[in-house]
Amino acid sequence: MSLPFTLNPALENLPVYQPGRPIEEVARELGLPARSIIKLASNENPLGPSPAAMAALKAAAKTLHLYPDGNAHYLKQRLAAKLQVDPANLILGNGSNEILEFLAHALMGSGVDVVMSEYCFVVYPLVTRLLGANAITVPARHYGHDLAAMAKAITPKTKVIFLANPNNPTGTLAPAPEVREFLEQVPPQVVVVLDEAYIEFLEEPLDLAPLIRQGGKPNLILLRTFSKIYGLAGLRLGYGIGHRDLIAALEKIRQPFNVNSMAQAGGLAALDDEEHVRKTRQNNLEGRKFFEETLRAMSVEFVPSHANFILARVGDGRGVFAALQAGGIIVRPMEGYGLPEWIRISIGTPRENQRCAKALKKILGKKQNL
Repeated sequence: MSLPFTLNPALENLPVYQPGRPIEEVARELGLPARSIIKLASNENPLGPSPAAMAALKAAAKTLHLYPDGNAHYLKQRLAAKLQVDPANLILGNGSNEILEFLAHALMGSGVDVVMSEYCFVVYPLVTRLLGANAITVPARHYGHDLAAMAKAITPKTKVIFLANPNNPTGTLAPAPEVREFLEQVPPQVVVVLDEAYIEFLEEPLDLAPLIRQGGKPNLILLRTFSKIYGLAGLRLGYGIGHRDLIAALEKIRQPFNVNSMAQAGGLAALDDEEHVRKTRQNNLEGRKFFEETLRAMSVEFVPSHANFILARVGDGRGVFAALQAGGIIVRPMEGYGLPEWIRISIGTPRENQRCAKALKKILGKKQNL
């Protein structure tokens, strides 16, 4: 029986976002104990959550009968001090994904053009199409952003440009001079959404917060997250840094209490856990180097990464994903991103990396011998 009412027509051909498969689901499906499965699919922190955040969560659990601070005062104050911006320049979200939705509601609609790169984060085209806007996809350059071509793709109807740096799912990094030149080329009426979910993994990150601090780029908003470097993906906490007037507009869209009290407490504590950040960054550098050397020795093409994952061309991406999963190793097939020959492998612990590499070598060896 069909529904006796009509739905938003934008939903008709809109795909459902498919996250990396959870360990528990794969364990049930394969009949394996969950402890025997490793997940290298969703760019999570293999060292776990910040210990400081864990301690704060235990304390915060005692007040779960109370609504959270709807304005997240203490977290905003600490973030503002760390970034040297005003609290009015910050908006918090249930993950940075929610802020993408805020921006879509504030800026998009029928007749609006939105520019993005090929091989971009899949949520960009999803929110664009959901709001009835037109997605203009610019061909990638070496699997990364072609900023010059993206600037040329701007039309009189363009209101938003999505740019991730480092980029997910490819791990590419647009050089700082090119990013600065690109920002100067974008007309002031076009909002640049610069997704910096992986910025903490960079040794020398481009700091664009001063542009917002000085009020010189009201059409720039930076998005960041606590999910990756701080290991708080399960709390769903992200934030945007932008001009106070843009932030004020987004606040009108934000639901009350969108950031729960546990997320606020965990995020506040994690910001000062520099040791966990240092260990995470070091583990990632070593793991990334391990996979690059291993894939090179296997003659497997990969995209040099600046994030906490690596993209590898294995031929039959879906088939290799399934074979690895059968052995209790979850990675991410990339056909949904237009890369059917590739898989994305999140950097794990040394033991997890070695197990994945050994299994991958065995699987690809069998395929080559067929």
